[in-house]
Amino acid sequence: MRERQTHRDRLRAQEFEAFVAGAGGRLLHTATLLTAEPLAPAGTGTRAERLLCAALARTYAEWDRLRGEDPYDRTRQELAVRFARESWRHRRPLGGVLGALAPLERLVLVLRLYEEVGEDQTAALLGLPADRVRVVCDRSIATLRSAGRNRRTALGVAP
Repeated sequence: MRERQTHRDRLRAQEFEAFVAGAGGRLLHTATLLTAEPLAPAGTGTRAERLLCAALARTYAEWDRLRGEDPYDRTRQELAVRFARESWRHRRPLGGVLGALAPLERLVLVLRLYEEVGEDQTAALLGLPADRVRVVCDRSIATLRSAGRNRRTALGVAP
């Protein structure tokens, strides 16, 4: 009986490692976009890495209960929830292009444009009406365009 459990644990660990090997880079990039941190060498303990590790730990803990659910979607959902919880508790100024956005704007923009999550699915994930998601996404894009124009003007480049 114990050998069977050990074999299942080993198989579970191998499946999870294969998942992380395939999706870990994209998930880390998603976490980096959410936190608006500058790119840093891997393993430097950035906020994005901590966020991803916590999300992956939760996914691993629920691995046997996923039952056909896409582990990538589950991890992305956990990233979004953890980011939302953390960002509303610890607001601090950020740099980078996405740093100009509020946490909700950044979250909606990353889910919609980078992760290509549908409007209705994003709304369900965040517990918002779909029209609110659309407005937040449009406002985020307008903010980024405005920031780009302001930067080009400051550099003396015609818009």
